[in-house]
Amino acid sequence: MKKSEQVSEKIPTANRQYKDTVFRMLFSEKENLLSLYNAVTGSHYQNAEALKIVTLENAIYMGMKNDLAFMLETNIYLYEHQSTINPNIPLRDLIYIGIEYQQFVNDKSLYSSKLQKIPAPKFMVFYNGTDDVEDRMELKLSSAYEHLAGEPDLELKVLMLNVNEGHNKELMEQCQTLKEYAIYVARVRKYASELNLNDAVERAITECIKEGILVEFLRKNRSEVKMVSILEYDKEWEEKKLRKAEYEAGKEDGRNEGIEIGKNEGIEIGKNEAIAEMIHNMAKCGYSIDKIAEITGRSTEQIQSIMDR
Repeated sequence: MKKSEQVSEKIPTANRQYKDTVFRMLFSEKENLLSLYNAVTGSHYQNAEALKIVTLENAIYMGMKNDLAFMLETNIYLYEHQSTINPNIPLRDLIYIGIEYQQFVNDKSLYSSKLQKIPAPKFMVFYNGTDDVEDRMELKLSSAYEHLAGEPDLELKVLMLNVNEGHNKELMEQCQTLKEYAIYVARVRKYASELNLNDAVERAITECIKEGILVEFLRKNRSEVKMVSILEYDKEWEEKKLRKAEYEAGKEDGRNEGIEIGKNEGIEIGKNEAIAEMIHNMAKCGYSIDKIAEITGRSTEQIQSIMDR
């Protein structure tokens, strides 16, 4: 069924400004969040009340909230969820942690002779989009710097984990809730390719409950999960459209700026910054040269030439 036909079937009262996600709903529950933390760190904490939730509910950047933030002992953890590749996560996390630290030292003097201790941060993003990425990737703030010479004076590293069904199997076995979440997402995507979106989500929820997948969570939050799942899928689809439009605009800009591609000499980049930047960002996000060539319609030799430059 066409996308336009799917939209007409949706819940009419759904609020498109609602920014929550199923992931955030699920792991906002302390027991689930502690299970996720234990799985990614190899820890064995038992008391969920030891977690202090410090998620920035009102900190919105480019229309998106900080997903999950919590403190445990003397550390602070920022967890984000993404269904599309976003190389700007390190920059967003820099903004988020700055706000967290500002609140942490709000009643302290930064001009005193005493060193003000702050919690050590750890940044993670849990990715479950449809693009083919590695199980584990490291995103760096320094990748965004222009004309960086030597080691950056300011760095921020984010570990990105692919939490799609079939990926990071050891992690999934350590966190049953995460494993079942991945199964649920896969069901929604599968049925959305066969049914209108409303029916696809309803079928996924019903099947998961019958099969013992996220049973308590889905029964308790069925209506809200259904609404959020529909909006999430819509958002993911819209972002893919946007990326395609940006790519097409980049190609048009490249043609207008006079790129010359030689058959034997590779690519003369010229002023085609849009195409070059897109390829560069895709490479940073873990795309192989073959995958980039497939998406952009260029040869692997041409892609390699752009990356070398």
